[in-house]
Amino acid sequence: MSFRDDSEENRNDLRRPFMHTGSWYRMGSRQSSMMGSSQVIRDSSISVLACVLIVALGPIQFGFTCGYSSPTQAAITKDLGLTVSEYSVFGSLSNVGAMVGAIASGQISEYIGRKGSLMIAAIPNIIGWLCISFAKDTSFLYMGRLLEGFGVGIISYTVPVYIAEIAPQNMRGALGSVNQLSVTIGIMLAYLLGLFVPWRILAVLGILPCTVLIPGLFFIPESPRWLAKMGMTDDFETSLQVLRGFETDITVEVNEIKRSVASSSKRSSTVRIVDLKRRRYYFPLMVGIGLLVLQQLGGINGVLFYSSTIFESAGVTSSNAATFGVGAIQVVATAISTWLVDKAGRRLLLTISSVGMTISLVIVSAAFYSKEFVSPDSDMYGWLSILSVVGVVLMVISFSLGMGPIPWLIMSEILPVNIKGLAGSIATLANWFFSWLITMTANLLLAWSSGGTFTLYGVVCAFTVVFVTLWVPETKGKTLEELQALFR
Repeated sequence: MSFRDDSEENRNDLRRPFMHTGSWYRMGSRQSSMMGSSQVIRDSSISVLACVLIVALGPIQFGFTCGYSSPTQAAITKDLGLTVSEYSVFGSLSNVGAMVGAIASGQISEYIGRKGSLMIAAIPNIIGWLCISFAKDTSFLYMGRLLEGFGVGIISYTVPVYIAEIAPQNMRGALGSVNQLSVTIGIMLAYLLGLFVPWRILAVLGILPCTVLIPGLFFIPESPRWLAKMGMTDDFETSLQVLRGFETDITVEVNEIKRSVASSSKRSSTVRIVDLKRRRYYFPLMVGIGLLVLQQLGGINGVLFYSSTIFESAGVTSSNAATFGVGAIQVVATAISTWLVDKAGRRLLLTISSVGMTISLVIVSAAFYSKEFVSPDSDMYGWLSILSVVGVVLMVISFSLGMGPIPWLIMSEILPVNIKGLAGSIATLANWFFSWLITMTANLLLAWSSGGTFTLYGVVCAFTVVFVTLWVPETKGKTLEELQALFR
């Protein structure tokens, strides 16, 4: 064998996925030829659903990280002697770590695959939770939070992309929304367990999702579209076959994916920043970034972070229990969105969601403005406090119906395959940056004017209605390849 042949073989080995597709998919499936078409469809759905449920452990970890700081604040500040500002730094460091993870997420997932990226993300999450659990001072506490954030930044990009790439077009919306549903479940679990267990034990429990995720990754296929892009034809077809069912004819879908990959490869083998000026690249990137930025600028993190203050002003005795109630409402509303998204469509749910958030924020803002002119001892003051709580709950419900799950779903659907790594990193970084910005400024804005703060959030939500109406395409019922052709 020549030196050139050796070099070519080495390059091909480097392009192999970090966690190989596995030969077990080819085992023992041929006896299924007696199954009817309905059985094939059912088995296909179960196969894809199993993959989604395994990778959904990542967003559960994401949500648990976000929710951890709420029920543990009093205990951690007391045990470690932290000031309010030191604990605020602890809470915000996950966003900083996530921004770093977001920058790396696209390139990592392009180089070693979607499964390999999730493995990379799981390891710092586990180490981070252990650092927090054994922390004696701020050094380990901060390091653990940064490591968690880094892993979450990778997870927040990789999971929706993986789900979009493996899901059949008629199930992609529902399965894609499982990402945000899992995040809300993780938040709710952190709130719930935080009511009963000490903060160190809660940190140990945070290890569980990623501990289960790591072995689970060995039993699911790599993304067929990523394999096709990397030129691994046999693995690509095998992966797609197991996802669709062994007796399903995948010829049409295989050809569509091959044509899309070939078309992208002809245009540019290496995408540079300057290439993003072309409409087929900048328009889907604008839509993806726009939705993810507006998701945060609507103020959901600021509202949820300070919801306990609103509950206390309304006379709710247990703010932690009320916070858990908000978390449970998020889960239910997101589950409804998961059921509706492939029926009603993305644009309709986004419009309903942003309109609902606008109305809710107007209610909260009006309540706070009115309380400035009412005596705290009057019955009217109590009614206005209750009205503000109702507005917050309505905002959470509205957000969970559309603006929570769908921006991540659309981002994973519309980005062209040859810029998905670069563009996905930019979009995810933008989301985490504005998440950090809202979290850090919400307290200052509320100190300036509660009514004014919610008015600003409401203006952003009103603009979101316009943005969705004018620029966001409907992706329901279209293959990823059809969506790419839409922007050419």
